[in-house]
Amino acid sequence: MNALIPEAYAQAAGAAPGGSFAPLLMMVVFIVIFYFLLIRPQQKKAKEHQAMLAKVAPGDEVVTSGGILGKVVEVGDSFTTVEIADGVRIKVQKFQISSLVPKGTVKGA
Repeated sequence: MNALIPEAYAQAAGAAPGGSFAPLLMMVVFIVIFYFLLIRPQQKKAKEHQAMLAKVAPGDEVVTSGGILGKVVEVGDSFTTVEIADGVRIKVQKFQISSLVPKGTVKGA
């Protein structure tokens, strides 16, 4: 029965069993877990999005983050002109392009 109940170390001259490094070790473990489960995947996704935006060219068909589907007509540093219908062109911020879609997806633009 003594194995289930830890002994009391009242008035102990030394440190408590487990040392004072146990809370610090737990903090480090939690930080590492958060890094691999949250921070690293988000950085990887952001890097892939930046690479995709760098290769957007006129003639590509894209979907914006607002759900607008169109064909890229002109690409600038910050803005991109997207044709969403015959003769209807809108200017969107480049980072608002969420994905490239296969050619032929847009009909009429």
